Amino acid sequence: MSSADSGIMNTSFGNVQIDSDVIAKYAGSSAIECFGVVGMASVNMKDGLARLLKRESLKHGVGVAISYENKITIDLHIIVSYGVSISAVADNLIGNVKYKIEEFAGLPVERINVFVEGVRVID
Repeated sequence: MSSADSGIMNTSFGNVQIDSDVIAKYAGSSAIECFGVVGMASVNMKDGLARLLKRESLKHGVGVAISYENKITIDLHIIVSYGVSISAVADNLIGNVKYKIEEFAGLPVERINVFVEGVRVID
């Protein structure tokens, strides 16, 4: 695992290395807790179709990049609920995920990109 794939924190007891997959899974779990988010989306690049991911596959709808300065960039591919304000959902999502990731990992989140891949009607 290279340092570009993980965040490194230096403590008085040694180094802590956090893999980007761990951050991706936590970001996906945090994202689906937000109002208006139905779930994470997986995009099939071949035909451009988005599908709703199961709860155990949340990290597949999330892209995480960690710079050499230990700053995190997160891409969230989501499916929203029909009838909600996408801008309100995105603002809530960005704030919630940023706060939770910074508290969880102890590393700063530099940017969160939200990609709305679909809309679902909720019963």
